[in-house]
Amino acid sequence: MCIKWRMRVGVVGASGYAGSEVVRLCGSHPDLEVVLATGESSAGVALGAHVPALAARYPDLVLAPTEAVLEAELDLVFLALPHGKSQGIVARLVERGVPVVDLGADFRLRDPAQYAAWYGEAHRAPELLARAVYGLVERHREELAGATLVAAPGCYPTATALALGPFLDAGVVEREGIVIDALSGASGAGRATSERLHFSRLSGNAEAYGLVGHRHTPEMEAELGARLLFTPHLVPVARGMLVTAYARLAEPLTSAAARALLEARYAADPCVVVTEAPPTLKDPVGSNLCFVSAVVDERTGWLVALSSIDNLIKGAAGQALQAWNVASGRPETLGLPLTGVTP
Repeated sequence: MCIKWRMRVGVVGASGYAGSEVVRLCGSHPDLEVVLATGESSAGVALGAHVPALAARYPDLVLAPTEAVLEAELDLVFLALPHGKSQGIVARLVERGVPVVDLGADFRLRDPAQYAAWYGEAHRAPELLARAVYGLVERHREELAGATLVAAPGCYPTATALALGPFLDAGVVEREGIVIDALSGASGAGRATSERLHFSRLSGNAEAYGLVGHRHTPEMEAELGARLLFTPHLVPVARGMLVTAYARLAEPLTSAAARALLEARYAADPCVVVTEAPPTLKDPVGSNLCFVSAVVDERTGWLVALSSIDNLIKGAAGQALQAWNVASGRPETLGLPLTGVTP
């Protein structure tokens, strides 16, 4: 009888929304077994008590302090921590030769000066920035092969790059004056409470935030090689993200040609679906899919590119797992949900 070896996985920040989603997805991956889950403020609490949805799959897993990941014998670590919290941990794991996928922002930017400018503090492991591979598989599949430090993209940059990237790559739109409007469900703000997330304020409401200074801006500009104005909006749903991107045409283009460009670009990408009708926020919820579409306003000379993702799956945990699958030479979609939930 052949016994298949499963990798011992640690998930740091498993008490948060993105971290618990990593744990959930690993539970369906044939090669992974989560043996350590940390949650600093919930250490000592059973994971199933903290996240009841995980109780049946992980009946005996207890949340540990963050530092436990530095002592455990692990084959792979996913980190889902707030900005600035991963840098020291990643450095020590890399030193031990443990592969790392970081869902946070700590290794997404190449220039350490940008961390001081956009995040308000100096990067504490700048020597690792060049080593980290940006984990947007559809745009960095070749670079990810064999990577042992993966920086999973943010949810807004993922949806934006997948919608607009093909047009910038093809040179059919201008690289200046791009406008991005994005809607996100409340889970994108994380599990911590805030006044903005109170039910009485959130319900029946919509709110712009992070105007002209949102921290995902330099990540999007670096990935797309363009200058853009980004405005995110919080809407009263748990999950989902809808991006509408506006770019001025650099050459004549029809709506049919724009969609044909998307179809050709993503023909071999199993997690991207090109649609004729504009995607809705709910289409990808529950899946690792990104829905994209585009239309041209020939009257004004603008392209409107749209995309929708589940911000916790393709925008976070699913993306991280997809990138690791590619980095480790596994089938890209292994363990990932490719159908959403409806209604």
